[in-house]
Amino acid sequence: MKAEFLRAGTIQELKKRGRLVVRGQHRPILIAEDRGRVFALDNRCPHMGFPLDRGSVEDGILTCHWHHARFDLASGCTFDLWADDVPACAVERRGDEIWVKPEFGHSDAAYWRQRLEEGLAYNLGLVIAKAIQGQLAAGVPPSEILRQAALFGAHNREGWGTGMTILTTVGNALAVLPEQETYLALFHGIRRVAIDCDGQPPARRRSSLSSRPGSAMLKRWVRRWASVRHREATERTLLTAIAGGMPPTALAELLIAAETDRVFADGGHSLDFINKSFECLDLIGWQYAADVLSSIIGQMVAARGADESTEWRQPIDLVAVCTNASTGLAAAFATGRGRGPWLGHTELAQALLTDDPASSIAVLLAVASEGASCADLGRSLCYAAALRVARFGPANEHADWETAHHVFTYCNAVHQVLKRMSADPEQLTECTEASRALLHGALAIYLIRYLNVPPARLPTQGDAELDSMPSTIEGIRSALLEAFDRHHQIDAAANLVARHLLLGYPPELIISALAHALLREDAGFHAFQMFDAGVRQFGEWGNTEPGRHILVAVARYLAAHSPTERRWQQTADIAERLSRGDQLHLNEPKPCP
Repeated sequence: MKAEFLRAGTIQELKKRGRLVVRGQHRPILIAEDRGRVFALDNRCPHMGFPLDRGSVEDGILTCHWHHARFDLASGCTFDLWADDVPACAVERRGDEIWVKPEFGHSDAAYWRQRLEEGLAYNLGLVIAKAIQGQLAAGVPPSEILRQAALFGAHNREGWGTGMTILTTVGNALAVLPEQETYLALFHGIRRVAIDCDGQPPARRRSSLSSRPGSAMLKRWVRRWASVRHREATERTLLTAIAGGMPPTALAELLIAAETDRVFADGGHSLDFINKSFECLDLIGWQYAADVLSSIIGQMVAARGADESTEWRQPIDLVAVCTNASTGLAAAFATGRGRGPWLGHTELAQALLTDDPASSIAVLLAVASEGASCADLGRSLCYAAALRVARFGPANEHADWETAHHVFTYCNAVHQVLKRMSADPEQLTECTEASRALLHGALAIYLIRYLNVPPARLPTQGDAELDSMPSTIEGIRSALLEAFDRHHQIDAAANLVARHLLLGYPPELIISALAHALLREDAGFHAFQMFDAGVRQFGEWGNTEPGRHILVAVARYLAAHSPTERRWQQTADIAERLSRGDQLHLNEPKPCP
């Protein structure tokens, strides 16, 4: 319902007091006069909500005395982009009386879309937060806001960044997050994209080739150019594949074939970023493949393979082990094809926790010949890697959490990519070059075996410590969040997650609690990767013992990195309170009746 004009006072009262403050529908309205003209604005500074009637007017400029943001009195537009614009109201002079319409502009989606673009361009956290709030309030779907930020990131940075990874992980999480967490999740992802792009040159776009070679030749070319680190040639070949209409599964095979020519490149980050670019396109639409996939080429061709590191060469040449086994693995898949469903996922995962790398490779080949698919092996690989995190021993240095985390998130990326490619039998009839990633993942799991010496104890049914913990959903959630409020609560967090699941409560509720714990922190991108991979893998297993172990791994990792200063949550909270019209400052002036 549209607001009607209200009497705000008289010209004489305005001149006597210098300014008037009247009640609006949701917030007070400032009436100010300058050179014979009367203006009506929101009395709250859009930056932090300080009362603008305590500011000053000079030469048509309204200045807030809190952070010295300056505004055009006539329009409310800011001269300082970090402050945002002040919403204005319609005002009329009727004889000696002043009448104001107590409703503000800035409610339309187009305005907030523009503000989000500016917040991203200038890396303005509070502006980004308010623009997300404004778009959500205007009915813009979260997926559309995510798309705007993803395309900004693809266009305004020469290469995929950690912000794009976080944006994609929160996009994946929107399906499992309660509605009230959507805003904070989007804020984390979009703010990190802005940070990544700040001060960076925009992406330089190459063009596709004029010819349209076949898919086999394009794959050979991509592998050739990537192997010699020729970025421009690799990117132009990829763009040619996209322009020629190559489907997503074939694009995935093309890139992963080149990626796995190097072993466990960049500690697993390189393949994980490629997988995240695919997931980003799942969220925003594959029509943007040329924009998004181009951004991962630079880091892919520059990545260093594990063949360049000592630990993969001595005392055992693990790179040679992978090379020798790759042909055998392809043959094993060919032997096992069509043998029916294979159900030995848990047993394979336990076998991969061996101290003998040759044994790990042998068991992969054996189960592949028995009918296990690439995706089956990827699933087992992820569970084994999750156990390395869940059993991370207390004798290790804190930085070693990242070593365990990298292997788990790499294995998750391998699994997701293989599932994607297996969905189209024409693209992965023999689990071609991409199957090498399974070998790389298995040997990465072997290499970090020392992180489980001695192993942390996994919570199990009947533990006296678990039985002494809260038994209600609300009590467990409250205790879990309290644990994340303190350092060194790794075991407590793990036990509470296990307690919830062992009592048979809905898993989505404890996942929601973990998401809330993550989103209130100033979390790094590794924490977002860990949560994303853990939730994905729990979805494979459900509330079984392996599924519980995977969420225990997530809880232990997040607890090891909590609490932080929580500065971002404060920014998001300020923006949310401003959008509601809440009182942020005490002793605000009492509006005129």
